[in-house]
Amino acid sequence: MSNSRLMPSPICLVENVNGSLCVCKGAIEFLSRIKEPVVVVSVVGLYRTGKSYLMNRLAGQQSGFALGNTIESKTKGIWMWCVPHPYKEGHTLVLLDTEGLGDVDKGDSKNDGWIFCLAVLLSSTLVYNSRGTIDNDAVEKLHYVSELAEKIKIESAEAAEEEEEDSKYVIFFPSFIWVVRDFTLKLVIDGKKVTEDEYLEFALQLKKGVNKKISEYNLPRQCIRTYFPSRNCFVFPSPASPENMTRLESLEERDLVPDFLEVTDRFCDHVFHKSFVKTLKGGHKVTGKLFGNLVQIYVDTISSGKVPCLDNAVVTLANLENQAAVQEAFKVYQSGMEEVKNKFPVSVDDISSEHQKFSSLATAEFMKRSFKDEKGEYLTKLVENIDVHNVGLWKENEMASERKCRDLLKNLFSDMNNRLQNGEYSQSGGYELYCRDRDAIVEQYRREPNKGVSAEAVLNEFLNERGAEANSILYTDKKLTENDRKIQEEKEKNALLEQKCKEEEEKCIESERMRVAEKERQEDRMRQMKEKFKQEMEQQQQEMDRAIESKLKEREELLNKGFREKANLMDEEIKNLKKEKEEKEKSSGGFMKEFVMPVVGAVSDILPTILQYKVMMKGLKK
Repeated sequence: MSNSRLMPSPICLVENVNGSLCVCKGAIEFLSRIKEPVVVVSVVGLYRTGKSYLMNRLAGQQSGFALGNTIESKTKGIWMWCVPHPYKEGHTLVLLDTEGLGDVDKGDSKNDGWIFCLAVLLSSTLVYNSRGTIDNDAVEKLHYVSELAEKIKIESAEAAEEEEEDSKYVIFFPSFIWVVRDFTLKLVIDGKKVTEDEYLEFALQLKKGVNKKISEYNLPRQCIRTYFPSRNCFVFPSPASPENMTRLESLEERDLVPDFLEVTDRFCDHVFHKSFVKTLKGGHKVTGKLFGNLVQIYVDTISSGKVPCLDNAVVTLANLENQAAVQEAFKVYQSGMEEVKNKFPVSVDDISSEHQKFSSLATAEFMKRSFKDEKGEYLTKLVENIDVHNVGLWKENEMASERKCRDLLKNLFSDMNNRLQNGEYSQSGGYELYCRDRDAIVEQYRREPNKGVSAEAVLNEFLNERGAEANSILYTDKKLTENDRKIQEEKEKNALLEQKCKEEEEKCIESERMRVAEKERQEDRMRQMKEKFKQEMEQQQQEMDRAIESKLKEREELLNKGFREKANLMDEEIKNLKKEKEEKEKSSGGFMKEFVMPVVGAVSDILPTILQYKVMMKGLKK
């Protein structure tokens, strides 16, 4: 991220005023300038649990996010800090610090639920921060996770034929890290030392039984296991002595407990290495600009009283992004062809090769930014814009060629015109002299380079215009007999006919070169479309593979703990995920028929368009 886009301190992304959420315009404007992919890390948790300190450390700073040193919650809404990713060049790390859940001053658990929901929707990695231990009380305070299926929909109401399976959420939800602060216990279970991750999995174990109490105990645990594809845990001892806790921001590292610093370093290292780029449903990587649009869509949806839907968000974003992709790609073509335009007139080869070159670059720019253009609607729009602009350029180039050729002929014939006015050709033998001078000028004209595409057409027009002049001189030349005049008159007609043939030959060569260039352009576009489609399919397959892998791991754990019935239910989920993956693979076979060919067919009329223009212009001249 360039210096112009560095954020010296956090800014508010989503404001929470009296339980009403709204997006901060300045934050969206800042995000709109970030063109690189973003890795988004959100921290949530009960208020006054030290969430902000961890985010400051992830930003590589001692202070930034407000820590506070009283029981009053400092963070309202969601605050954002964008910093260059420390390990991934060309990526931005977006840190989101959410207001504390369960704030006694707010007393609105519904509002808390939406803040938690937003953190899940926006994150690559979700950090849940708590104090003490992961006991039943701590898990029950994370009841927001049990409400996610009610607050987030994957498919739109039109697309969802039946109730959505919980297994699908694991495809799209962030990785999950449970951070336990002020941890004082030993990591020992049944006399055996365990890792932090094992401690978390132990705390999330399900109880056997079907009564109401057991069901309530299992629900939040089952939701965490079901929704989050990867789970990790970090336990932190108290960072400093009680008297120093109120000034944590200003403490030097030597004043902090060494074990706390060690866990902090491990935690930051894990987040930096394991947090993926934020992706949309379908696997499209999110840039800062796209992320800002995503925030706006979700907050607007929540504020309107509707339930955020991943499908709807992706469709809305795709439309916005694809429109912008068309504009940006068209600018690439326009600016590239502007250089060619400055050189007008140029040859058919020159304008065709540059048109092909910048069309390819424009298509590549479009492919880089666009996504989910399943019907090729936006690619077609881009190609139409390019082709219309290209017709205009052909017209300008032809007119520039005509102007240059006319000026050249005017200059070359200036001496001859003076002789004509002086009567040098109006005497015996004048016709022979006239023909010699004219033919010499035509040869000189043809030797002149860079005349453009209208060289022979303008010459043909010019010679036709001077035909009456030649005939007048022919019939006033007293040296010639009547028979000589008839022979010369026939020669004049044949010369004009030959010139007409040269003009037609020039146009045929021009048309053939255009056809070849257009064929190469379509082949290049087809190649780029296939590559784009392949990339999108691979992203979707990776999504499905991660979900299946997560479910297989969960099933194995359930079997090991004796939950055979639940494991059997997961078999059906895994089967459905595999079936969906296979269907996606099969559907890719229809790509050529349903996507590529309609797009190619819709844009293959450029040659007739240009040639029709030329015929029209020719007709007007007649």
